[in-house]
Amino acid sequence: MRIIPVMDIKNGIVVRGIGGRRDDYRPVLSQLTCSCLPLDVAKAFRDQLGLFEIYLADLDAINGAKPVWKIYKEIQSLGCRLWVDAGVRDLADAQKLIQRGISDIIIGLETLAGPREVQAICDILGAERVIFSLDMKNGEPLGNVNGWSKADAYSSANGAIGLGIRRLIILDLARVGLGRGLGTEELCHRIVKANPEIEICAGGGIQGPQDLTRLAECEVQGVLVASALHDGRLRPDHWQARY
Repeated sequence: MRIIPVMDIKNGIVVRGIGGRRDDYRPVLSQLTCSCLPLDVAKAFRDQLGLFEIYLADLDAINGAKPVWKIYKEIQSLGCRLWVDAGVRDLADAQKLIQRGISDIIIGLETLAGPREVQAICDILGAERVIFSLDMKNGEPLGNVNGWSKADAYSSANGAIGLGIRRLIILDLARVGLGRGLGTEELCHRIVKANPEIEICAGGGIQGPQDLTRLAECEVQGVLVASALHDGRLRPDHWQARY
């Protein structure tokens, strides 16, 4: 199981996500570093936790602003590999990220124009570089779901897989930062059983090591974590040599 630390960046600093209420996000407070600058937080993930892959949510870009290219480059200079969610809406947005050296591009249901764009991005850029994020709030898919044949979460995931997706994130924004558990284990397990060849990562509300155990039992390959790392509820000994 891979642990993928998450950085939500807003106005140039790392903020702590709380229940998807982005207007309420505040600078992160962390046991790993006294800084909320992205470069310092990335160094802490790398040096203290041994984590070199980082999920970066560019919240300003998701809301329509230009991506924070300078920050991406600074973090990459540390030898870190970025998964970037910059609010991709279509193929052109995804291509800009590729041109800037981002190898793992997140295309989120919340911002995508529709399923046609999923297929175009996979066909042109290659499915191995694309991660589809099944964005939900309280179990309901977010974004423009009208173009999908069915609007429920399971059908949306299967629809994306049918369009070429081979890497999938299951994320309920309502649970982010609350430490009350994910609540998506059953959905993850159902998707894995129907599509065993697909890489599944889950995130949103990790409490501690017990969640890793449950996700491992569901055959989830990766876990997105932020608050539990900053608070010390999840430490390297919880995942090293266990999964």
